[in-house]
Amino acid sequence: MKLFLIFGLILTVSTTQAQRRMEYLDRGVIAMPDGKGHVFVSWRLLTTDDDKIAFNVYRATENEKPIRLNPKPVADVTSLTDTKADPNKNYSYFVAPIVNGKESAYGKAFLLKANPAPYLTIKLKTPTGYAPNDASVGDLDGDGQYEIILHQAGRGKDNSQEGITDPPIFQAYKLDGTLLWQINLGKNIREGAHYTQLMVYDLDGDGKAEVAMKTADGTIDAKGKVVGDSTKDWRNKSGYILSGPEYLTVFNGLTGEAINTADYTPPRHAKLNPSTEELKAVWGDGYGNRMDRFLACVAYLDGVHPSLVMCRGYYTRTILAAWDFKNGKLNKRWVFDSNDNDNKKYAGQGNHNLTVADVDNDGKDEIVYGAMTIDDNGKGLYSTGLGHGDALHVSDLDPERPGMEVFDIQERFADAGANFRDAKTGEVIWKKASQKAGEDGEGPGRGLALDIDPRYPGTECWVAGAGITGMFDAKGNKIAEKTPACNMGIFWDGDVLSEILNGTNVDKWDYNNSNTTKLFDAADFECVKNNGTKSNPCLSADIIGDWREELIYRTKDNQELRIFSTTIPTDKKFYTLMQDPQYRLSIVWQNVAYNQPPHTSFFIGEGMNQPPKPGITIIKNKQQL
Repeated sequence: MKLFLIFGLILTVSTTQAQRRMEYLDRGVIAMPDGKGHVFVSWRLLTTDDDKIAFNVYRATENEKPIRLNPKPVADVTSLTDTKADPNKNYSYFVAPIVNGKESAYGKAFLLKANPAPYLTIKLKTPTGYAPNDASVGDLDGDGQYEIILHQAGRGKDNSQEGITDPPIFQAYKLDGTLLWQINLGKNIREGAHYTQLMVYDLDGDGKAEVAMKTADGTIDAKGKVVGDSTKDWRNKSGYILSGPEYLTVFNGLTGEAINTADYTPPRHAKLNPSTEELKAVWGDGYGNRMDRFLACVAYLDGVHPSLVMCRGYYTRTILAAWDFKNGKLNKRWVFDSNDNDNKKYAGQGNHNLTVADVDNDGKDEIVYGAMTIDDNGKGLYSTGLGHGDALHVSDLDPERPGMEVFDIQERFADAGANFRDAKTGEVIWKKASQKAGEDGEGPGRGLALDIDPRYPGTECWVAGAGITGMFDAKGNKIAEKTPACNMGIFWDGDVLSEILNGTNVDKWDYNNSNTTKLFDAADFECVKNNGTKSNPCLSADIIGDWREELIYRTKDNQELRIFSTTIPTDKKFYTLMQDPQYRLSIVWQNVAYNQPPHTSFFIGEGMNQPPKPGITIIKNKQQL
């Protein structure tokens, strides 16, 4: 057990925190041309590093002895600009930590070569008629480097739309482009943002990530093994899948082979072949629009071991089922059902996304499910009653208050079109009414909470739609009439303020003039966004290099993934965001339904303190480090 303090501008009460078991990471060295004739090198700081750690950085070629680039140890940052490199040559870079004046062989890491292109490329084997869509990352082989697990999407349909879809396909790639495996979920899983939620995480603590997904008759794993009965076709003439068995399968992350399959909880109905009327009685419609809205996440429900949580429904009935994966078997931990007598107020409160966070500071995770929150024990913590929304943000959004806050939006026209609440209690701190109350239609379709203006403590909040105009500070005061795009955020330049991520653009908010300045556009490198108006990359996450985030996009021809990493120097030295448990679990759920940006458990922004070190235990090859 270990004590640590969560800091904001106000110091909150410290609690004894469990040691969460998390993956081993190497130094994640990345070298990129900076566009100025130099090469920018950056690497990870780890939570296990000594506070006084420094580094030596070496450049090598195939036929030359490695050259140390720094005249004195690099101590204040985890990056270096190599001004004497030829960016058109392939150099290898590696980093050696220095502790107590001694360079250590442990922690040396080689990852990638410098490249004249300002991105890393992964050549894909995209099936005909498909396009790369959402992605996730996990260390599938336990070597401390992430692999990419990619959803290859064919013809898809929203639940509200009739039509046959293509089978969802998933592939795993190493960063060097090696294709590890391919899984075909088959014709009995519909293609679309709401049906297949890709969960990638080390669920059993062996140091290697597993992959978990909802499956059905005809799912084919990477070894050709079929789940269920491949002869069954449960699609009706409209393309909906309203009958037949449903499964949950955990796959070996390295091989793509199915390890264990269980019946999916909850099933759509107690009957295998329910009638339209029977489905409508349970879900509110008989064609699957409300029934087949799936979410998923991974959470440390006991504070130590990760659990898989698979969810169904949010417009009406809502069910969450928590699973533990141990010794190759799925074991049900608990089930929360809004149909249970004590849970009626939790019906209809879910979003198209969710968040995992320790909102009550007890060392165990809660699941923030839109306008409600489920406690670590599977009991309802609170329901605000505000109803369904499309965007959700949870962190220490107002560091002048103790604990975390939630910024949420309300889809129906009502008095809480934008709302800001206490994450632990659900108390609404402030709200902004939709300006068309009483009319038919939907409220705001987007909402963001990022620190983009240093003049005001905490995050700024804004929404798109429903007549709610302007930008608000963490207290709910309007501070600007104009706002930037309302989609996602990213840490890209060298300061602690967030940048605006929208489509293929990274923009900086000019708070003095209420406009944006473009910092980067992946479209300049033949890349395109995903998911139509949702306008997101395949993934945005801190997967290599220093604490700032990378972007993964597909190319126009769907034949490559390109990974972009910032080359802007920074004077900040933070441990990798992937070792903050809340941020790491945010990357797990980022692909779920309507993608949202990840958030840390602590405040990042103007006036922040040094990030507190989390209570985690690193696992490598089943051993604690």
